[in-house]
Formats: sequence, C-alpha cells, structure tokens
Amino acid sequence: MNETDSDTPFARIGGEAGLRSLVKRFYELMDTLPEAYGIRKLHQPDLSGAEEKLYMYLCGWLGGPQLYVQKYGHPRLRARHLPFPIASDEAAQWMLCMRQAMAETIADEGLRKSLDKALTDLALHMRNRNDAPEAPGS
Repeated sequence: MNETDSDTPFARIGGEAGLRSLVKRFYELMDTLPEAYGIRKLHQPDLSGAEEKLYMYLCGWLGGPQLYVQKYGHPRLRARHLPFPIASDEAAQWMLCMRQAMAETIADEGLRKSLDKALTDLALHMRNRNDAPEAPGS
C-alpha cells in the first residue's frame, strides 16, 4: 500500500514538531521515572545525543525524511545496540517511557495503537541477552 505524504505516521504525528515533542518527552520520562532506571543507566548522563539520534531515526522510520540514513548510513539498529545489555526488563522500561510519551503527545488513538505495536516489536527485537532465570520455587 502506498501512503501519500499526508498519510504517513510522520505526518499524522505532526511532522517535525510533533515528533520532536514525542522524543523530548520520552527522554524526560526516562530521566525521571524510577521504573526506567535500568534503561536510563545504559545511556550517557547527557541524553541530548541519544535524543537527536532517536529523532533522526524515527523521522525516516515513520515515513518522513531519512535524516539518520543521510548522516550515519543504514541504521543497523540491533548491531548498534549490542554493546548494551538489553533483556525483556529493559525493553519493557523503554516501552513504558514511550507509551507514556505517546499518551501525552499524540492525540490520534489509532496512531498510538499502531505505533505501540510496531515499537513493542522493535524494542523486543533489541534484546541481546537472556532474561534472568527465575529462582527455584518461584
């Protein structure tokens, strides 16, 4: 299915301004929610570089300009995240921040639902270590 520019998730989110608002709020939440500590500690103290890279990546991923590819080449997203230990807990914490940021910045419920599914799949794909085994008798 071919989407026109106005049908892309990038356009529906509000273009550059809407996406910047989402990404900014996402990192504010990551920086402040105690429940996101595990994912936050994997990042540098200054989140501005990560914020800009996520914005650039999501621009293209959502059907907008391919800013990340133009600057860095193919995302190779999973390979770029291999140095960071990511299991189900970290993926869930990332999605906790993203879900709240989407709830606060995206009015279109249908768009939020479709992005939630796609971003959950993406977050789970980033896992590169096994989850901690349950203690015997748990």
